[in-house]
Amino acid sequence: MTSLPETGFLAQASDRLKATLSAQATEIKLDRGEVLFEQGDEGDALYAITQGSLEFSIVSQNGRKLSLDLMGPGAVFGEIALFDPGPRTATVTATEPSLVLRVRSVDVLLQIQEHPELAGDLIRLAGQRMRWMGQQLNEQVFLAVPTRLARKLLHLALVDAACPETINLSQSELAEYVGATREAVSKTISGWKRIGVLDATRGALIIRDFDALRDLAELDQI
Repeated sequence: MTSLPETGFLAQASDRLKATLSAQATEIKLDRGEVLFEQGDEGDALYAITQGSLEFSIVSQNGRKLSLDLMGPGAVFGEIALFDPGPRTATVTATEPSLVLRVRSVDVLLQIQEHPELAGDLIRLAGQRMRWMGQQLNEQVFLAVPTRLARKLLHLALVDAACPETINLSQSELAEYVGATREAVSKTISGWKRIGVLDATRGALIIRDFDALRDLAELDQI
């Protein structure tokens, strides 16, 4: 089995959680564009990403897609189903060839009974998820598109530690992450290109000035 990455949530996870993943997980290989699970599927497992990256998205009642997040190696997800069994709230899709570890919820719960300290990891993970969701809602309601885009680019840059300056997403895909129109995102990117913050290529952005992007991320006017 692939060794566990020392990044993301796993970098601070307990040895017990790492041991559980190493001993009881099954490895799932995903090709680019392959779906791990869909919104509405039964939630019955905890997952950890060891290679690649996964997109988390939802589809509204009118059919509009909104990309919520992009997670890379070290990320752990699916913990909500441990505390509140029910349908998955998002669709998870590989954006590149990826490897994911899967532990059945029933096996995780048995481990918690034997090793109660394991619950600390999962409660902390659930707390981080709730805090992140609250922050996303706050940004969608109160922040202008340029500020949301700057923050999202800085967040996405953390997914690929080997090449943080390159964001391999099209402007249409970025619009899905920001919750804006492609036209609004394109207009913002054009302005940032003129002042040297970033460059745009076909299907990707290259961040040239992280300090300037951080300054843009701190603006909060609508």
